[in-house]
Amino acid sequence: MSSWLGGLGSGLGQSLGQVGGSLASLTGQISNFTKDMLMEGTEDVEAELPNARRKEVEAIHTILRSENERLKKLCTDLEEKHEASELQIKQQSMSYRNQLQQKEVEISHLKARQIALQDQLLKLQSAAQSVISGAGGVPATAASPSFSYGLSHHASAFHDDDMDFGDIISSQREINRLSNEVSRLESEVGHWRHIAQTSKAQGSDSSDQSEICKLQNIIKELKQNRSQEIDNHQHEMSVLQNAHQQKLTEITRRHREELSDYEERIEELENLLQEGGSGIAVTDHSKIHEMQKTIQVLQAEKVESTKKIEELENKIKGINKKLSSAENDRGVLKKEQERLSVENRQLLEECESLKLECSKLQPYAAKQSDTVTEKEIILPHSSSVEEEVFRLQQALSDAENEIKRLSNLNQDNNLAEDNLKLKTHVQVLEKENSLLNQEKEELQISLSKLNNEYEVIKSTAARDMDLDSELCDLRRNLEAKEQELNQSITEKEILIAELEELDKQNQEATKHMILIKDQLSKQENEGDNVISKLKKDLNDEKKRVHQLENDKMNITKELDVQKEKLIQSELVLSDLHLTKQNLEDKVADLVDQLNKLHTKNLNIQKENFELQEHIKQKEEELSRVRDELITQSLNRDSNSNFKDDLLNEREAEVRNLRQNLSEIEQLNENLKKVAFDLKMENEKLNLACENVRHQLEESIAGNNQISQEKNAIVEALKIEKEQLEGELCQAEKRLLEEANKYEQTMEELSNARNLSISALQLDHERLIKLSQEKDFEIAELRKNIKQMDTDHKETKKILSSSLEEQKQLTQLVNENEIFIEKLKERSSELQEELDKYTQALRKNEILRQTIEEKDRSLGSMKEENNHLKEELERLREQQSRAAPVAEPKTLDSITELESEVNQLNILKDNLKEEIKHHQKVIEDQNQSKIQLLQSLQEQKKEMDEFRYQHEQMNATHTQLFLEKDEEIKNLQKTIEQIKTQLQEERQDVQTENSVIFQETKVQGLNIENGSEKHDLSKAETERLVKGIKERELEIKLLNEKNISLTKQIDQLSRDEVGKLTQIIQQKDLEIQALHARITTASYPQDVVYLQQQLQAYAMEREQVLAVLSEKTRENSHLKTEYHKMMDIVAAKETALNKLQDENKKLSTRFESSGQDMFRETIQNLSRIIREKDIEIDALSQKCQTLLTVLQTSNTENEVGGVNSNQFEELLQERDKLKQQVKKMEEWKQQVMTTVQNMQHESAQLQEELHQLQAQVLVDSDNNSKLQVNYTGLIQSYEQNETKLKNFGQELAQVQHSIGQLCNTKDLLLGKLDIISPQLSSGSSLTSQSAESLRTIKSDVLSESSKQEIEELRKSLQEKDATIRTLQENNHRLSDSIAASSELERKEHEQTDSEIKQLKEKQDTLQKSLKEKDLLIKAKSDQLLALNENFTNKVNENELLRQAVTNLKERTLILEMDICKLKGENEKIIETSRGKETEYQALQETNTKFSMMLREKEFECHSLKEKALAFEHLLKEKEQGKTGELNQLLNAVKSMQEKTVIFQQERDQVMLALKQKQMENTAVQNEVQHLRDKELRLNQELERLRNHLLESEDSYTREVLAAEDREAKLRKKVTVLEEKLVSSSNAMENASHQANLQVESLQEQLNVASKQRDETALQLSMSQEQVKQYALSLSNLQMVLEHFQHEEKAMYSAELEKHNQLVAEWKKKAENLEGKLVSLQERLDEANVALDSASRLTEQLDLKEEQIEELKKQNELRQEMLDDVQKKLMNLVNSTEGKVDKVLMRNLFTGHFHTPKNQRHEVLRLMGSILGIKKEEMEQLLNEDQGGVTRWMTGWLGGGSKSVPNTPLRPNQQSLLNSSFSELFVKFLETESHPSIPPPKLSVHDMKPLDSPGRRKLDTNVPGSFKDTTEPRSGRRTDVNPFLAPRSAAVPLINPAGLGPGGPGHLLLKPISDVLPTFTPLPVLPDNSAGVVLKDLLKQ
Repeated sequence: MSSWLGGLGSGLGQSLGQVGGSLASLTGQISNFTKDMLMEGTEDVEAELPNARRKEVEAIHTILRSENERLKKLCTDLEEKHEASELQIKQQSMSYRNQLQQKEVEISHLKARQIALQDQLLKLQSAAQSVISGAGGVPATAASPSFSYGLSHHASAFHDDDMDFGDIISSQREINRLSNEVSRLESEVGHWRHIAQTSKAQGSDSSDQSEICKLQNIIKELKQNRSQEIDNHQHEMSVLQNAHQQKLTEITRRHREELSDYEERIEELENLLQEGGSGIAVTDHSKIHEMQKTIQVLQAEKVESTKKIEELENKIKGINKKLSSAENDRGVLKKEQERLSVENRQLLEECESLKLECSKLQPYAAKQSDTVTEKEIILPHSSSVEEEVFRLQQALSDAENEIKRLSNLNQDNNLAEDNLKLKTHVQVLEKENSLLNQEKEELQISLSKLNNEYEVIKSTAARDMDLDSELCDLRRNLEAKEQELNQSITEKEILIAELEELDKQNQEATKHMILIKDQLSKQENEGDNVISKLKKDLNDEKKRVHQLENDKMNITKELDVQKEKLIQSELVLSDLHLTKQNLEDKVADLVDQLNKLHTKNLNIQKENFELQEHIKQKEEELSRVRDELITQSLNRDSNSNFKDDLLNEREAEVRNLRQNLSEIEQLNENLKKVAFDLKMENEKLNLACENVRHQLEESIAGNNQISQEKNAIVEALKIEKEQLEGELCQAEKRLLEEANKYEQTMEELSNARNLSISALQLDHERLIKLSQEKDFEIAELRKNIKQMDTDHKETKKILSSSLEEQKQLTQLVNENEIFIEKLKERSSELQEELDKYTQALRKNEILRQTIEEKDRSLGSMKEENNHLKEELERLREQQSRAAPVAEPKTLDSITELESEVNQLNILKDNLKEEIKHHQKVIEDQNQSKIQLLQSLQEQKKEMDEFRYQHEQMNATHTQLFLEKDEEIKNLQKTIEQIKTQLQEERQDVQTENSVIFQETKVQGLNIENGSEKHDLSKAETERLVKGIKERELEIKLLNEKNISLTKQIDQLSRDEVGKLTQIIQQKDLEIQALHARITTASYPQDVVYLQQQLQAYAMEREQVLAVLSEKTRENSHLKTEYHKMMDIVAAKETALNKLQDENKKLSTRFESSGQDMFRETIQNLSRIIREKDIEIDALSQKCQTLLTVLQTSNTENEVGGVNSNQFEELLQERDKLKQQVKKMEEWKQQVMTTVQNMQHESAQLQEELHQLQAQVLVDSDNNSKLQVNYTGLIQSYEQNETKLKNFGQELAQVQHSIGQLCNTKDLLLGKLDIISPQLSSGSSLTSQSAESLRTIKSDVLSESSKQEIEELRKSLQEKDATIRTLQENNHRLSDSIAASSELERKEHEQTDSEIKQLKEKQDTLQKSLKEKDLLIKAKSDQLLALNENFTNKVNENELLRQAVTNLKERTLILEMDICKLKGENEKIIETSRGKETEYQALQETNTKFSMMLREKEFECHSLKEKALAFEHLLKEKEQGKTGELNQLLNAVKSMQEKTVIFQQERDQVMLALKQKQMENTAVQNEVQHLRDKELRLNQELERLRNHLLESEDSYTREVLAAEDREAKLRKKVTVLEEKLVSSSNAMENASHQANLQVESLQEQLNVASKQRDETALQLSMSQEQVKQYALSLSNLQMVLEHFQHEEKAMYSAELEKHNQLVAEWKKKAENLEGKLVSLQERLDEANVALDSASRLTEQLDLKEEQIEELKKQNELRQEMLDDVQKKLMNLVNSTEGKVDKVLMRNLFTGHFHTPKNQRHEVLRLMGSILGIKKEEMEQLLNEDQGGVTRWMTGWLGGGSKSVPNTPLRPNQQSLLNSSFSELFVKFLETESHPSIPPPKLSVHDMKPLDSPGRRKLDTNVPGSFKDTTEPRSGRRTDVNPFLAPRSAAVPLINPAGLGPGGPGHLLLKPISDVLPTFTPLPVLPDNSAGVVLKDLLKQ
């Protein structure tokens, strides 16, 4: 029951734990959600932070990530500890379980006894019943119930156990049901997740916000970690500093110790050397002899040196005599030489003394020669070496001293030659010094060697320590003497060198003199040459003048010719005029005729009209007549004849009239024709007239042009002639001047020859000056050419700058290529990883297959199990049948079963151990897999980021190249323009126009990653997509910012351009105004003044221009940077698009991957494990119960029925156990396979991790570099913005200054009246420049902002030039004022003509400018067209690439075909070869047969001949020789038969030959066909080879890459094999451990189930997080929209947040600084550093000095105060009983001035002031009659107590409404009551002496300090104390300047700020209070 309860409790605990865990997870999720929702606001803000901040955050994130990894490591360590503790707990629980099992066994024993007792009771009862009954059949009947009862009881007895097991199984089933529900819920979760994913796919805008929340939480944690880490780092820093300082102290201590050791050792060595040296001196006579020899040599050298010195002295004297000019300098040298000679004598004396000492030493050395060993011979050498070193050092020092002395001497000398020589001497000495240093180093090396030897000798040298010290002293003396000797030698050498130098100097001086003479002679020759050249130039110029005159003559002749032509043309014109007049007369006549005809026509028309009317009338009359006739005919028939006559007449008249009409109409028509003809002729004449007119106008215009051109040419020639004449005159003047100068120089040279060297030098200098002047003149002449050269150089500079930019671009391209190569390497690595992943997938598939096989085997095993069960049932039936009989058999079988059960148990234990081990492995691998997946995700994210950055870089580079190309094109255009200008100005200078830049087209690499089949889940891909979306949002923000910035920059640039254009326009207007004023005005008085002002303005203008040029450069830089930023943004967008596409592809791939399978397998495994655990528990309990039953049955064999039941149960249990064992084996196999799979996967994942880590490191480096560059760009951008703002301010200032300049110029130009002749040209030039400027402006407006700025610069430079020309004109004006007015008029006319010419030129220039504008438009159109072409080309390139890929595929197919054809060819060749061999064999056989045939034929012939012969013989010998004939006939027959056979054989052979020939021909045909085929194939092959060379190259590269990969893979395989070996060893160890720890499997399974629950919880968490992400995404989008509307507000908020953050960080930094300070203080206390101490002492000294100065000042001021106090006290004492008359008078008059109503109030106030009580005052006032006298007496009596105060001025009365006395009283009251005590000063307020505050104090201190010496009357004359400011009425001593001076001081009482105050003045002790008051009143 206890076990059952335990099981139930454990199950309940698990279920409750799950519920609690789920609740906890729910609460945790809710809390996280709330946190996330709260964090959304901050997160939104964080999303909106600028990129710089984001980058900082990213950097922090990386740091925190590293910290996180460290914490993870700590977690893993803790987990290991936890596992160890768990193992201990498991062991304890195992022991408890064992105890429980023992107890359960005991309980089972007791139950068995109870059952036995019950059986016994039953038996007894049955026996009693049988006794009672006594019948025979009763026992049988009784037996059956007894048996049944026993069975039932037994069953009931077992029933409890069954119930126990059943409950456990039911609980387990419940657990299984719950697990099934969990799995169902998981599937539902998967379903819902799938739905969520689909919804996400539909609405891809929403990105995960919960991830952001997570990241924020992580960031917070990481920040905390970082703060902790900073603390740790600081602690470590302090520790390190301590350690460092300790090390330093130790090192310094060691160094000192080593130094002391070295010093001691040196001393010991010296002592030993001295001792050893003394001994050796005794031993070694040879050394002493050598020393003696050296001394003798030195003596000889000294003698020689003395002689040389004497000789040198003589030489010096001679040189001094020669160099009279350098006598003073040489005198100093003489003195020094004398001193040196004295020193030499002293040295000689010392040498003699040394000789004596050496002679003394010799006998002593002889005495002690026997006492020193041979080893000590080495020591003297070292000592001598040391001595030599010492000597050399001393010699060096002496040489340096000598050099210094000589340098000092040389400073005194005036001659430059001596200085040069001394410098050379110094250089030589320095070289010697370097050589000596080298020798010294060598000697030091030898010394070190000797020291080593000396250490060997030390042992022997220890014996001779007792030697005498006298020798040491002598040796020291000798060394000193030798040193002195060396010094003397060095000095001697120096003297010799100096003497040699003096000789050299003398020689060089003489040489110099000779050279000077030569130079002078050369200069004379050169002067002659110059004169001759000038003469030649004159002649040339004269020739030119002649030529010009000739040209003039020719031109005049041409003019005459032209004039004649003109006359002829005029004659022609006159003829034309005459013809014209004739024609006009004709035309007039014709017109008259026309008019006449017209009038006639009109008349005729009128007549016609009249006739028509007449006819009408007549017709009417006719009609009437007819009517009348009819009527008359009726009446009168008689008159009919008469009427008929009348009718006939009328008819005749009508006919005549009709004829007239027709004739008139014909006439009209004729007249019309004539008029038309006349009109035609008139039109023709008009046309002819117009043509004639045009010709006339053209001829007139041509004549005018010709005349104008001739006039212009004549005028130009005249001007040139005048200029040439002027230049000739100037040249003649110059020639005359130069001739005079040369004559003078010649005379001076002739004089100079006689004069001394000094005179020659002076002449030389003068000549140099003359030559310089000439050079200046030449330079002035060549200035124009230089200017042109400078222009040319500027163009070259521009070109060079463009070339440099090109170089930079090429460098960028190279960097890009390097980057691309790196990316290629990365792609190759990624492909390798892909291959690995594919391998892993294959392995997974193999494992799946194995699992399926295992499943099949399981099915087969189950079938076998069923068979076994059936057999068992059969066995049971048999046993039940044979139960009573087979009791011994059952015992045997029970024993067998027991053994089997034991074996099964053992098997089960083994299986359990294996299962536990495998579970452990699975768990480890799961963890590792999860970690690897996480790392893979991170690394993939980073890889994506890096790819994106790389693509950005590519795009930026491409755009940069395009921009650079455009810039280069613009530059080329500008260069072409400059060239054209230069060619117009001067045709001599040829500008280089060879700027060739090949467009570097960087094609972005299409890195095809292939089909990546990573085992990533959909969630990871979604995360990637979301990250990309975030990036997109960031890029959008950046774009918006960039757009706004671009707008700002454009506005700024436009504003600047507009300002510049306005400035230029103003300048143009100014220049035009100047010209207008110059042409009109003429005031000679103000010209000089104007010139000065103009120069000043020119200077100002140059400054302004410089500022403008700088600003324009900055603007251009800003624009370029802005373009770069835009390019970067565009590149980011493109990269983002690419990444999105790639992510989509990846998502599609990953969906197809088999991760779901993996999860399902893991879930199945976990379920199987749980089921197995449950089964194992049940089996273990059942086995225990069965064992107890068996034991009881063994002990109690009496009961038979019971045994059979037990046996059946045992059999059943055995069957079950067998089945379970089989199941366990199967499961074990499954687990093994899964474990192996997991191992393989983990190994692969680890490799991938390593590779990805390496890549991540590289990428992180790149990322950091990019971040740094980006931050730099942002900073530079901000700086440029600030610069732009400054530039705008400076522009405004410049405009203001220009406006001022304009005003001044207007003032100046109003005074100018006179115009110089040259001014006209200048003005024309300026007007021309102005017009050109206008044209330039028109160009400027059309071109880009850069060109505008450059052209503005040019225009400004041109304006500078115009200003310069104006200055020159002004100078010329000053010269040309004296010229006559007639010349001015002529020049006016000339200027008019020039102005006309300039106008014409201006028109031409404008036309050219328009043409240029058109050209520019055309060029821009061309550019657009080229851009379109470029895009088309790009599209074509893409198409071509596709075509190339298609061709590659075709080539592959062709290669396959070729391979097939090659195989067929080879087969055909083999067959052909076989046939050829056969053919050769046939030919051989054929030849053989032919030979055989020939032989046979020959034999036949011979046989025929023989037969004939035989026939002859037969015929001859027929008669007697029949027998022989017969024989012969037989022989012939046989021969014939043989011949027949041979013929047959020959026929056969011939047939065979023919067949062979046919076959050969067929073979040959085939061969020819094959050869043709081969030729075709070869041609195709060659073509394909040519086509496939490139592909083969690429394939070879790929093959090489593949080989490299193979090598890498092999290495990896070896590594993996090693790892496998190690892992197999580990597996064996683990299996061993698993065998030991089988019992702890159940707990591990529980842990696994818990982990599963945790994973489920995590799943739910992740789902909720996904939902949160969706929400956060929507929120983010909303926030982004809000952000777009309210950017500025957000920026301000961000700024505030940043400030807060900064404040927090500052606080942290201050805290840290405080900590640091404390640590540093401790450090300082620990080890006082010298630097800090010195600094502190310096600071302390400064502070002490300051304090002392302040104290002095304080003392001075206190003394002053004391004096003032004393004086005031004296004044108070003196004035206590006194009254001032003036004061009394003022008070009295003031009292009477007040109105009578207010006098009582005044008196009361006076009384209160004087100290009279109110009561007394009232009494006095009540007594009105005697009031005055009492008041007077009281006042005069009490007036002594009043403090003297100043009344107001009388002027103040008018200002104020109230009376004077009232104001005075109020003032006194305010002065009497103190308001505030004086402020005490802190130490911090004290300033150093030189600070500006101190000076201000001095200025603020009123007369008390400054004005003591001044007279009192002139102190404050113009200051109104009421109207003065606060600073004018300062108290006596400034409170800021003084220390705590005591509040009780009289003068330190504060003055109220309400009323105006007086400055209390210190009064001398002589003056009284009345005087003070008087002074105040005067003020």
